[in-house]
Amino acid sequence: MTTARYRPTWDLALDPLVSCKLCLGEFPLEQMTTITQCQCVFCTLCLKQYVELLIKEGLETAISCPDSACPKRGHLLENEIECIVATAIMQRYKKLQFEREVLLDPCRTWCPSSSCQAVCQLKEMEVAQPQLVKCAVCTLEFCSACKANWHPGQVCPPQENNLPITAFLPGETSSFYKSDDDDGPIKRCPKCKVYIERDEGCAQMMCKNCKHAFCWYCLESLDDDFLLIHYDKGPCRNKLGHSRASVIWHRTQMTSRLDVYRRVQSPQHGPIKHIEPNIIHKPTHCIGVFRGPS
Repeated sequence: MTTARYRPTWDLALDPLVSCKLCLGEFPLEQMTTITQCQCVFCTLCLKQYVELLIKEGLETAISCPDSACPKRGHLLENEIECIVATAIMQRYKKLQFEREVLLDPCRTWCPSSSCQAVCQLKEMEVAQPQLVKCAVCTLEFCSACKANWHPGQVCPPQENNLPITAFLPGETSSFYKSDDDDGPIKRCPKCKVYIERDEGCAQMMCKNCKHAFCWYCLESLDDDFLLIHYDKGPCRNKLGHSRASVIWHRTQMTSRLDVYRRVQSPQHGPIKHIEPNIIHKPTHCIGVFRGPS
């Protein structure tokens, strides 16, 4: 691992050290990386770890400068990312980029079959209306709007949060997709409907595609339940997957964080009225680990 060097002042003129904004260590120029768009400088090791974390977790396709106070709000270019990450990580980054492109393209959609997940083309003239889509790979015919079996002359079925996965696709009735106790390993995100396979972790899930937080067992939204009261009552009581002490510790952390925000006042504008959701929802314990489209 690269370690910071500290030398007498008279050496700095010959080989100056530069401070990294992430680890606050000082390094020679050859161990630093400058982001082209904003000219912010970080040690290469810190920047590599930052970029690889975002890519591995599937959190970003446009990787921004890690300095939250960056005046230019710069982003790393693809060639900059390729220079600092491993080949396998770069391949995953390009895969995430492609998935994002499909998601934003109104003329393309994913085949809803979990065993296929090919990209299907829609007719451009009828994009705004539900249309029949036939997957060229697995030949599945489905509705472009609701992803259910094609239903000519009928409106799309309502997308209930607790709608079982078997209501969407034919042939997926085995316990592998949904078991009697609602603990099957594959389900859909209740909001964006992408497939999710839970590998490990607790029952509080966060979709990497749309950032929606929900309960794995009943699919109820947890977006506004940062104290996880949901697991104190009802059919999901004590099913979070953490010890009672861990849950209490989590709530203490969240309550303390809220108290700080409530006490902070602006001398010019009075009490702060808006609390940044990303800060409040920042997890202080694990969130269920899952895989999206592969």
